[in-house]
Amino acid sequence: MRDSTIKAMAGPRPVVLSGPSGAGKSTLLKKLMKEYDSVFGFSVSHTTRNPRPGEENGRDYHYVTREVMQAGIDNGDFIENAEFSGNMYGTSKAAVQDVQAKNLICILDIDMQGVRNIKRTDLNPIYISIQPPSLEVLEKRLRDRKTESEESLQRRLHAAKVEMEFSKEPGAFDVIIVNDVLEDSYGQLRNALLEEINKVKKINMSS
Repeated sequence: MRDSTIKAMAGPRPVVLSGPSGAGKSTLLKKLMKEYDSVFGFSVSHTTRNPRPGEENGRDYHYVTREVMQAGIDNGDFIENAEFSGNMYGTSKAAVQDVQAKNLICILDIDMQGVRNIKRTDLNPIYISIQPPSLEVLEKRLRDRKTESEESLQRRLHAAKVEMEFSKEPGAFDVIIVNDVLEDSYGQLRNALLEEINKVKKINMSS
């Protein structure tokens, strides 16, 4: 297996955002992007799953075959990759570099497995964990979505339990946000990123 280390990526320091499905990452990210749309950018991940209605190749994901994705992983083109529910997901080095080249803070929305993989690279991001107040609250949020089968829901809850335990490991994350009251959680997220936000704004103003 080739070394997946990234050497001296130019541009702002990326942000790794992790947490269980239903913890509220997407809602917090939408608020962040709305307030600072010229500061943040998403890396577009690769996946072998089929597009969902309304999703667009190159915007939501790069949709590829398992063979193409495996070849990229074997070639060391990916920072992290994981398999979930029978589909492969991954973040390529090129996807992060595309965002950094625009002098934007690259947001990486990834799972626990991806966090572990990134810690073995030279990416040096800010690690932020978004957690639900409890497993019970998370279950209610997921059930209220009405998008999951019972089997899928139980799988997500099991994964969430593992991720919540992982977030408690010393040094796993720089910041842990328990998303109970949305506005409070957003304030914590913004404060955690303010230093990087101001750096990017300063560079943009002087260029």
